[in-house]
Amino acid sequence: MSIKLNNVSFTYMSGTTMAHQALRDITLEIKKGEIVALVGHTGSGKSTLIQIMKGLLHPDAGQVTVEDGEVGMVFQYPEAQLFAETVYEDIAFGPRNQQKSPEQVDVAVKNALQFVGLDFDEFSQRNPLRLSGGQMRRVAIAGVIAMEPDYLILDEPSSGLDPLGRHNLFAKIMALYKEKSPAVILVTHSMEEAATYANRMIVMEEGAILFDGKPAQVFTEHREELLNLGLEEPEVYQLHYLLANRGMQLPMVQDEEQLFKEIKTAKGWR
Repeated sequence: MSIKLNNVSFTYMSGTTMAHQALRDITLEIKKGEIVALVGHTGSGKSTLIQIMKGLLHPDAGQVTVEDGEVGMVFQYPEAQLFAETVYEDIAFGPRNQQKSPEQVDVAVKNALQFVGLDFDEFSQRNPLRLSGGQMRRVAIAGVIAMEPDYLILDEPSSGLDPLGRHNLFAKIMALYKEKSPAVILVTHSMEEAATYANRMIVMEEGAILFDGKPAQVFTEHREELLNLGLEEPEVYQLHYLLANRGMQLPMVQDEEQLFKEIKTAKGWR
């Protein structure tokens, strides 16, 4: 089960003097069970690519195939996908379209609100557009989670959340991943998020895929290119690089805690 793009290109305002080619000959496969971080600076083509995957845009050339599954997407700006008069009705929209019974819809809404950390009694009958930015983002995520998608696209999901909110959100996303194994496509400007949570990282530049591999591989093998693109490497890789320059060769790890353990082992500390 996967999303496949074969030689996909897309141009905004094609045929006009304002034409802008956003995607250039993209060939890509994302399989269920992968957590893919999609990174690149603003204008690199990330948002266009995920809209193509979702079917919101249609390519000018090439083919897109979604094999046997539902694609759920949380937009970068949550107000863009909130429309109902109450939080309950907004989250219930997807499950109802899946022909679930009223009882199943109710369970889906309650579970989804619990997933994003919003109390059902407090929030279910509130107007979603009158919530705070962080709360709107949580409701938008809940609306997608309620559909139990096979492919989960998250466009800057932690934007507008405080550090504790980000930590809790990603803890829930990882718990969902371990239980359901969807494909998770994470669009993020945070290299820390890419390094910590993804098992694959795709770097885009000017509508094309520049690098595609495991985060540790991309951060180490293409360090200078990433820095030249303005993509700051995560602190754990910065520290690993500094230690290597001082003669301490350590295995590549994903977080500071693991790196500290490797330092202790190398130094013979207990």
